Amino acid sequence: MMRLAARDRPLALLILALAAIGLLVLAGPVLIVLLTSFTTSQALRFPPPGLTLRWYAELFDATRSAQIHRAALNSLAVAACTAAIATALATAAALAISRSRATWARFAEGAFLAPLVLPGIAYGLATLMFFSWLRLPPSFLLLVAGHAIIATPFALRTVGASAAGLDPALLESSASLGASPWRTFRRVILPLILPGVAAGGFLSFVSSLDNVPVSLFLSSAGTDMLPIRLWGMMESALDVRVAAASGVLVAVAFLLLVVMDRAVGLVRRMAG
Repeated sequence: MMRLAARDRPLALLILALAAIGLLVLAGPVLIVLLTSFTTSQALRFPPPGLTLRWYAELFDATRSAQIHRAALNSLAVAACTAAIATALATAAALAISRSRATWARFAEGAFLAPLVLPGIAYGLATLMFFSWLRLPPSFLLLVAGHAIIATPFALRTVGASAAGLDPALLESSASLGASPWRTFRRVILPLILPGVAAGGFLSFVSSLDNVPVSLFLSSAGTDMLPIRLWGMMESALDVRVAAASGVLVAVAFLLLVVMDRAVGLVRRMAG
């Protein structure tokens, strides 16, 4: 700041102020939830009258929080299957799109990214109506299918960035040496794009774990999902375990983000 010219300092202060406001808006709600999860109150209140770990103990209690645990396991299973399917689809699409300059490739890319611009609640209702028209009742497989369509664009961005950087000469050399397309993919392409694939899988997993609209319309009594379970608890009783569960999710997501950023440069790939 000392090196800035006097006429540039007001602009720098304005930028810093806007950055601070943005950080407050983004991180403020998370900090409030984290502080509330340690409250000694019997209901969600902020600021907390005191601090305790009681609600985390109750959250991990297998008897009192059995329904939460069941919903969490369902969400983890759906997210894992979604990440696998979305990453496979995104990898195939990214390789096909990156190697073609035809009009269909641009159209296909837009089609794959279209779910990102659709309102989530509208997409959830549309999937429910579509599967109802097919006379398919809500099930685990339908949840995975609905989540995969939403998660695939997230994976496509990172895998596509890696695929765009492939050197065509490597593929031509592999083919000239007699390697089959599958062997070329397994021994040449996949190792080069693996960081993008891993980052795409992580983003798909997180987007599925936190998906409310699709889970709201496609879940059933046998496939209760964690976001829907927490929403119902907050509506009915303002249960503090909701804040504790949110605190656990924030901590786990932050740790995974740090690990993935260290391993594959997740933040850089998302920015790219």
